[in-house]
Amino acid sequence: MIQQLPAPSIKKRIAVSLYEMLVLLGVWALGYLVPSLLIGLFLGTTMPEWLAFAHVYILFGFYFVWYWRKTGQTLAMQTWRVKLVNMQGELLTRDQALKRYAYASLWLVPTIFIYAAWRVSIGKPPGLWPTIELMFAMVLFFWPLTCLLDFRNPLGRQSLADRMSKTRLVQLPKETN
Repeated sequence: MIQQLPAPSIKKRIAVSLYEMLVLLGVWALGYLVPSLLIGLFLGTTMPEWLAFAHVYILFGFYFVWYWRKTGQTLAMQTWRVKLVNMQGELLTRDQALKRYAYASLWLVPTIFIYAAWRVSIGKPPGLWPTIELMFAMVLFFWPLTCLLDFRNPLGRQSLADRMSKTRLVQLPKETN
């Protein structure tokens, strides 16, 4: 029974996050970069930064929500045998998946504050690469560590996003042949 499966370890969560970033690079290239390049070539214009951010955020939202609703697993989660389910062990509804995506996006908040503080301290924007490094560190290391704050779950700790959206990550058993 899926409700009795343990939560994935922190190492497994970080591995899933790292692989997810590689997959999202492909999603970004096909869903954002190609259309933006075509718009730039044919119309000679680019999107404002806020619109580009919204485009990517919505694009990634479609990716995650679609996979979580269809199988409970993104491509990275399938590789590491991790599944996202609701508290009854079932696939997420559309509303649950949207909430989970919104809560999982909360890592953007500290990133924005750190970016703003950094900008104020040096008197100008830090540039693209430090911003990407900051986002990478938040997603890959700090956000998965929020599961260490869950002391009540006997089957394994869940991240802040899972607790808020009433979902849980489970570690699927290895298949035996």
